[in-house]
Amino acid sequence: MTPGARVAAAADLLDDILGGAPAEKALTGWARGHRFAGSKDRAAIRDLVYDALRRRRSLAALGGAETGRGLMIGLARESGHDAALLFDGVGYGPAPLSEAEAEAGRAPLDGPEALDCPDWLWPDLQDSLGADAAAALAALRERAPVHLRVNTRRTTVDEAQAQLAAAGTDTRRHPLSATALEVVTGARRLRADPAVLSGALEFQDAASQAVSDLVPLPEGGRLLDYCAGGGGKTLAIGARVKGHFVAHDAAPRRMADLPARAARAGLAVHCAAPDALAAEAPFDTVLVDAPCSGSGSWRRDPQGKWTLDPARLDELTALQDEILVAACGHVAQGGSLCYVTCSLLARENEERIAAFLSAMPGWTCRAQHRFTPADGGDGFFFALLGRDVDTTQG
Repeated sequence: MTPGARVAAAADLLDDILGGAPAEKALTGWARGHRFAGSKDRAAIRDLVYDALRRRRSLAALGGAETGRGLMIGLARESGHDAALLFDGVGYGPAPLSEAEAEAGRAPLDGPEALDCPDWLWPDLQDSLGADAAAALAALRERAPVHLRVNTRRTTVDEAQAQLAAAGTDTRRHPLSATALEVVTGARRLRADPAVLSGALEFQDAASQAVSDLVPLPEGGRLLDYCAGGGGKTLAIGARVKGHFVAHDAAPRRMADLPARAARAGLAVHCAAPDALAAEAPFDTVLVDAPCSGSGSWRRDPQGKWTLDPARLDELTALQDEILVAACGHVAQGGSLCYVTCSLLARENEERIAAFLSAMPGWTCRAQHRFTPADGGDGFFFALLGRDVDTTQG
C-alpha cells in the first residue's frame, strides 16, 4: 500500500471509531476484510489511527474538522508535511483537498485543546496533579514505550539484555524499577521471542513494575490479588519474594492464562472463586488493583479518554469504595491492604483512601505514591493501608 492508501484507510477507520465502534474491533475487522494488506501496512495503519486518537482535539483543530479525514489532514500538518501532496487522489489515496479544506485549520488553543484533554476533565486533572498536569497530558499524546520485566528467578537483567540483543532487540534499563527494560529497537518481533515464551521475560509497564515493588509481603507470606485481571503484578511480586499467592477477579475469564504464565515463571498461583475466598483468608497482604478510568494509560487506550464522562466516573468511584470495603475483610490483623489504580485523578485515588479511612476505624494509611506518564511509564497511584493489631485479643 502507498502512504496515501494507508492514510485513506486510517481516515475511514477513524470515522467508524468516532461513530462509536471500538478501535480494536474496527482495526481487526478491517484487517480481515483486506487480506491483501501486509503486516507492515496493518502496523502503519494502526499507528496512524492511534496517533490520531491520542491527539484528537489538537488534530481536529489543525485539520479543520473532527472527522477521520480532518484528523489525517491535521496529522500531516502537525508532522510538517504539505497535506496537499499526500491528499492527491492518486490510486487508492485520499481525494484532493477542497478549497475549504485547504483554507481550514488553525493552531490548537493553549490548555485542554492543545493537550488533547476533554474540557470537563481539565479542572480535575489540574487539581489532582498541580504543576505536573501539563507534562503528564503531554506524555499521553505520545505512543507508549514497550517495557519488559525480567524474571530474576529465571535470569539476570544483564543476561536478558544480552540474549535480546543477540536476537535483534536492543534494550536499556529503566529507572522506575530494577527489573524493567525499555525496548529501543525490535519491539514487533518480541511476541515470538523464546525468552518471553519461556517466562524469563514478561511484557509489563515500568510503572506497573514499580508499583509491584512497593507491595510488602513477608518471606513465605500469603498474598491475595483481589482484582487480578491478567495477574501481572502477582507474577512480579512472586519473582522477588516466595509466598502463597491467590488470585481473584470478578470476571474469572481474565485470569484464564494466569496459571500457565505462572508455571512458566516458576510460580504457583491459585485462582480462587469468589465463594472460596473466605476459606483462604486471612492474608498478610491484599492487593486491590481497582477498576478505574484508566487515565494513566490513555496513550495505550486513547479511546477511553473520549468516552469517559462524569456519570461513568461516579460509577467507578462508588465501585472502588465497595471493593475496598470487601477486600479489607480478608486482611489479617497487622496485615497490609494495597490500593492501586492506573488513574491520575484524585477522585479515584486520594479521595477514595480518605473515604475508606473515614468509614473503617482501625485502619491507617502508611504510604502513598503517584507515578505519572511524565516519569516514563503509565500513570499509577499506590496507597499502603495498615490494619492495626488488636491488642485486646489473646
